Amino acid sequence: MAKFKMIVSDPQTRKATVAELEGAKAQILLGRNIGDVIDGSQIGFSGTKLKITGGCDKDGVPMRADVHGGAKKYVILSSGVGFRPSTHGERRRKLIRGSMITDETYQVNTMIFTGEVVSKEKTAAVKEPEIKPAPTPARPQAQVRKPKPSKKPPKKIKKKR
Repeated sequence: MAKFKMIVSDPQTRKATVAELEGAKAQILLGRNIGDVIDGSQIGFSGTKLKITGGCDKDGVPMRADVHGGAKKYVILSSGVGFRPSTHGERRRKLIRGSMITDETYQVNTMIFTGEVVSKEKTAAVKEPEIKPAPTPARPQAQVRKPKPSKKPPKKIKKKR
């Protein structure tokens, strides 16, 4: 059975609340990804929409939005979640978890979402493409090429006496 520690942050008041989810409330989160918006009334936060922003597992391995799935993976990182470079340009192979919430996830970070929800299934209205006649190719004009500058300095010409 899934059991999560859910942290809900409110960007307007800059406060965070912690909630323990078990059973049916926790099942709602399984299979969701970072960036998904869920209805807070299903979890116990009535009248709100919650956006999943991250999380970690029981070992403290962070979830990262750009890694698919929910498994642990070693990924080369240069910055962002799961890695703080000590020098500029440093890259390292680090262990991180994918963006999907699974049974191994221990903590789920969310924030109260006030924007408009855009569903993935909704597609934008397709415009009819305008048919334009093909342009006639212009006659290329002769290009004058400039000589490339040489790398050697010009030779000095000695005058004979």
